[in-house]
Amino acid sequence: MKKILKEFKEFITRGNVVDLAVGMIIGAAFTAIVTALVNGVFKPLIDMIPMGDGLQGLITVLRPAYMIDEVTGKTVLDLSNSVYIDWGAFIMAIVNFLLTALVLFIIIKAINTVRSGFAAGKIDLDKAEIKRLKSEGMNTKQIKAYAEQKAKEEAEKKAAEEKANAPETTDHILNDIRELLKAINPEAAAKLNENK
Repeated sequence: MKKILKEFKEFITRGNVVDLAVGMIIGAAFTAIVTALVNGVFKPLIDMIPMGDGLQGLITVLRPAYMIDEVTGKTVLDLSNSVYIDWGAFIMAIVNFLLTALVLFIIIKAINTVRSGFAAGKIDLDKAEIKRLKSEGMNTKQIKAYAEQKAKEEAEKKAAEEKANAPETTDHILNDIRELLKAINPEAAAKLNENK
């Protein structure tokens, strides 16, 4: 049981889960806003498009039901009892989805831009070294350049160590043989390179 609780704690405190929860909350809030915009503004505009038989809105009646209008005495279509396809509602669902996706895309892009800005502004040195560099007269920009250079050198050093510690492969052995042949007999090395 303790193992399961420990795994659950690690899962919950992982950054991706928190990001997902925040995204869900923001997404729900913006979905409500976009739904209100679509139903309150766009749907009435779409429903103003006339569609056959003097009806208002984009609908296709599959099984009509009629009633008598009490004011005019005429027979009119009763939409509450009819079976119909509401194309306007379908179009609004598509518009709703596209607007929600657009808003979420803009929010995520802004968050990623801010995160990359913070990551770019971070100096990967300990506080004592930063203090020492400032005492030597370096400004923040120079310290960042120094930190980037140091990180690059460390990465190159690590790559060289990994390459040196890597087990020898046949390619390494063949390259060593070629180098020895070049030193001893350049003509034989040239023939070996031609046959490669």
